[in-house]
Amino acid sequence: MGKEKKEKNISAAVCITCGAEHESGDHTYTCTKCGGVLEICYDYRYIKSQLTREKLLNRKEYSLWRYLELLPIAEGSKLSPLRVGWSPLYRAEKLGKLLGLTRLYIKDDGLNPTASLKDRASAIAVVRAVHAGMTTVACSSTGNAASSLAGNAAAMGLKSVIFVPERAPKAKVTQLLIFGAQVISVQGTYEDTFRLSSVAIEQWGWYNRNAAINPYLSEGKKTVSLEIAEQLGFKAPDYVAVSVGDGCTIAGVWKGFKDLHALGFIETLPKLISVQAEGCCPVNRAFATGAPIAWMEENTLADSIAVGVPRNGEKALGAIRESQGLVVNVSDEEILAAMRLLGSTSGIFGEPAGVTGTAGLKKLAEQGLIPQDAVVVSLVTGNGLKDVVSAQKTAGSPLCIPPDLSVLTDVFDR
Repeated sequence: MGKEKKEKNISAAVCITCGAEHESGDHTYTCTKCGGVLEICYDYRYIKSQLTREKLLNRKEYSLWRYLELLPIAEGSKLSPLRVGWSPLYRAEKLGKLLGLTRLYIKDDGLNPTASLKDRASAIAVVRAVHAGMTTVACSSTGNAASSLAGNAAAMGLKSVIFVPERAPKAKVTQLLIFGAQVISVQGTYEDTFRLSSVAIEQWGWYNRNAAINPYLSEGKKTVSLEIAEQLGFKAPDYVAVSVGDGCTIAGVWKGFKDLHALGFIETLPKLISVQAEGCCPVNRAFATGAPIAWMEENTLADSIAVGVPRNGEKALGAIRESQGLVVNVSDEEILAAMRLLGSTSGIFGEPAGVTGTAGLKKLAEQGLIPQDAVVVSLVTGNGLKDVVSAQKTAGSPLCIPPDLSVLTDVFDR
């Protein structure tokens, strides 16, 4: 452990497996005793002395930096100039009516700078990397974490090295190249890609942005919950539907609400809805069976949640259980249908993984498992322009006619 406390608001980094405590540090990623995943714990008494609901309401900073007191950022750190966070929370009345839900909201995180929720984690990563004196950041990703890291690194003057499985959508790989990243396309699965990135990061000493390893990144993701609560007037929703892959996002969502509850900013906590693709659902399978998380094939078009070995699976399971939440799996056909449904009812274009939460919510609502008057939020975690090929499968084709009004008249008069 280092001798210098770098963040006054952090009390310790605690292993979720063995309970060992570690001091927060730029190179402390996993437990030094058992190798387990760490949880960042805060000094809520100190934070209460620095932050109130009234102080938040008076702030003009509309990004995740609005919540600096609740983030693992050392005082005086250079912050990313990209405006990450404070995405809109829309009241989805038409979609809610179709689903039999009177108070449904959509949180559209596809409007972040690189078009996904992963920007929240990458913003934390690049700030901590610069603070640590690093010049290169690296990660493995099925797409969104990669593009978010590349964009945020570019904004902070850092080099980025990105490892992606060869199945990564071309639009996402193109984003990486535009942002100036060194892109390594690995001929194998996401698991193969992750292993290679881990070895390379260790060999060359790059800053590790892999959210499954770096515990500080979930702290960025949790800001989506801080925003939801504030946008609802400092009230937690009854349910939050989340697309789940590696488990980092749903764990971060739960952490954000718990932080606010510990500070007394909200009075209740939501139930989480963990939604996975039927073709790759190791977290939900473990929850349903009570068995340990086991490997699954990555058999879904929702590439951003196609994670056969979820390294933050235990955190995800803990969040679902502690929130007394629900799990539901959806088919690729249901995911594609949700893309079309969300777009046609709400004007929101989500990629397959981005709308998986909405697909699961629809399924549960149709089964009568969500109370009609519950306040429900569905997270859209990525923009549909990242995977137009999948969108084309469900969008259909335009009407093609000659430039002749009589032909058009025939069409509309049928």
